[in-house]
Amino acid sequence: MTSETGDPQIVRYRWTVLVMLTLVYTFNFIDRQILVILQEPIKAELGLSDAQLGLLTGFSFALVYVTAGIPIAWLADRGNRRNIVAASLAFWSFMTAISGLVQNYGQLLAARIGVGIGEAGGSPPSHSIISDYFPPSSRGTALSFYSMGIYLGVLFGFAAGGWIAENFGWRTAFFLIGIPGIIYALAVVWVVKEPPRGQYDLGGLPAKSSFSETMACLRTRPTFWWLSVGCAFSAFVSYGNGNFMPSFLMRNHGMSLSEVGAILGLISGLSGAAGTFLGGFIADRLGQRDIRWYVWIPILGGLSSMIPAYYTLFGSDTTLIIAAMVPSQILSALYLGPCIATCHNLVSPGMRAMASAILYFVLNLIGLGLGPLTVGILSDLFFDAYGDNNLRYAMASALTIGMAGAFFLWMGVRSLRRDLELNRQMLSSN
Repeated sequence: MTSETGDPQIVRYRWTVLVMLTLVYTFNFIDRQILVILQEPIKAELGLSDAQLGLLTGFSFALVYVTAGIPIAWLADRGNRRNIVAASLAFWSFMTAISGLVQNYGQLLAARIGVGIGEAGGSPPSHSIISDYFPPSSRGTALSFYSMGIYLGVLFGFAAGGWIAENFGWRTAFFLIGIPGIIYALAVVWVVKEPPRGQYDLGGLPAKSSFSETMACLRTRPTFWWLSVGCAFSAFVSYGNGNFMPSFLMRNHGMSLSEVGAILGLISGLSGAAGTFLGGFIADRLGQRDIRWYVWIPILGGLSSMIPAYYTLFGSDTTLIIAAMVPSQILSALYLGPCIATCHNLVSPGMRAMASAILYFVLNLIGLGLGPLTVGILSDLFFDAYGDNNLRYAMASALTIGMAGAFFLWMGVRSLRRDLELNRQMLSSN
């Protein structure tokens, strides 16, 4: 096991790698969320329903994303993780670019499935690399920094996508957003080095664990499953309501496509990134006193975000609604980094990519898969009863459902210490 302190050159390089991988994740969410800001003009041209939009931006994408993630993570726990990340980035960027050529719903759906397959190879290998570059005492901060890529991607995807679409059309937006990722994949291969596995953990170099061995380990770690489901319900709200927020502001508050892109990009991007980083930063510090803070922070953040979140849906003043999005985004984004770090601390280094893939399987199947689809279906169903307010009440319903996440996270707190001790004993015996 390597010492947690290193010389300045090592520290600088580990942060260089972290920034590089965070930019990969930024491209991940630019390419994933570009469809969200473009869905109104796409809906108009292709004649789609809200349920079809929810299927397109949520379930169909999530299904292939989580399915492909498992075998890719298996490879990442055995092979060169850097190369997997770079190849995945190039592929999903290419599929984003050709989305601008589609002529119907089926073709767009196929292109988005391709994006989902590519993006499945991004986060699990990246999480594993980061946990081998950073010691446990700063792992929450590092993984939260990486997770900021979600909101940086939303910022650039919304702002740039909205402006490009309004001025040059939605097809051009897909081209201009997708091509840079292909080029950046070459930079990843050039700069990022594959780190030694387990260099900051007990037991040193880990054995290459099979899928069955990883699952056998996770079956003895109930905390992992509670946190996975808790994160999934948090994502249910962020994806379900986040994917329809541009449509809500355009339909119910009369904002233009470029206005929505700029405002949501800045607010969701900056506030979400700040909340994501703070979640891990605070958890790493409070967690030194009591490890349970790694889960208490997500619980407190999620529950306290509900008040401003409900106001964004039912408030009448557009300016105040936009202002309320700031605390709502910051608080609701606290959960991801601490939960990923905790899940990595529950398994051996040779299982981390697979653990992340399984965590993301649960998170994305429920959150990304069912969130937008549920909001879209409810919006269509609510039209007769609520008219133009149908989307408002569909999003409020999703917000209420998402509160269940706090319960599952709390259940994870109860078994956390026991499961961490089990993992320490397993590593010590290797």
